[in-house]
Amino acid sequence: MAATPRKLSSKEVAALVGNLMEASESLSMENGQEVRPFAFGDNDLNLLGDYHALRIINERFCRTARDVFLPMLRLQPRISSFPPEVRSFDDYRSSQDNFVSITASRIEELRGNQMIVIPPPFISLLTDSYYGGQIRHIPTTRTEFTATEQRVIELVTDRLNVALQVAWRDLMALSFTVVSREESMQFASFVDGEDMVVNCSFMVQLPNTEPASFDILYPLQTLKPISSQLRSRMQSDFVDDDRTWREKLERAILSIPLTLSARLCEPEVPLRQLMQIQPGDVLPVQLTEAVSLLVENEPIFEGVPGERGGQAALNLTRRRART
Repeated sequence: MAATPRKLSSKEVAALVGNLMEASESLSMENGQEVRPFAFGDNDLNLLGDYHALRIINERFCRTARDVFLPMLRLQPRISSFPPEVRSFDDYRSSQDNFVSITASRIEELRGNQMIVIPPPFISLLTDSYYGGQIRHIPTTRTEFTATEQRVIELVTDRLNVALQVAWRDLMALSFTVVSREESMQFASFVDGEDMVVNCSFMVQLPNTEPASFDILYPLQTLKPISSQLRSRMQSDFVDDDRTWREKLERAILSIPLTLSARLCEPEVPLRQLMQIQPGDVLPVQLTEAVSLLVENEPIFEGVPGERGGQAALNLTRRRART
């Protein structure tokens, strides 16, 4: 017979737990890599799932944000979005230069905030192009923006917030109110350094030069109340407000060539007579008062034959009912 498994006594369990605690405290280096304890359940980054809805929002934002840069660049650039990335704010801050354009906005509906980060070279490019210059990157070593550049920052960020409202409205109606503008990452009062943020990066394609980029950050705590909606497959109740795409589609549809033909009569001829017809023979026909106008061999209108400007013409009288 198999031996009955023995349960650990309370002393043995205490000794086992004590040894595990001592082992966790003694972990420092292993194979040259730092080892530190991890508490399961902390910083759960799977709360938002695969960010499906947020990705759709970013894609719609890219289409709407093209009009934001039109007055500065005198063209609508192509904007692409990268997959959202969850990271600590300290990690993001260390990856950026200290001198950047930072615009923090309040999201009242989520009782949180949002931040737009634009690198100085992109601001200089937009300012130079806005006032008649070329679209080119201008190297700079300055530590503050000029008054003109600050005005361009206000125009761009305010319009980007409007584009965000349009992109978010299919999931949830949000309003973005600017609360502060900074020029240094060191003084960005966004969240605590160890807090997690959702980093949405965007790339702006520019002609004859390298692409530019900017970031939009959301605190993870701000998006947690709508995490279930961000995991869902978003259905839109609004018509996408992309006039450029709609106008191009309308022009393409209206440019499709169609063949028009007029059916003057439909005589009936016996097969014996039809087989004996030779070139030059004349078939007697009787024209009807109403002539059918066919569009791609489909009868659409009825009209009366006549003449206009020395050419045969058809005066349309009514539209035929579809069967």
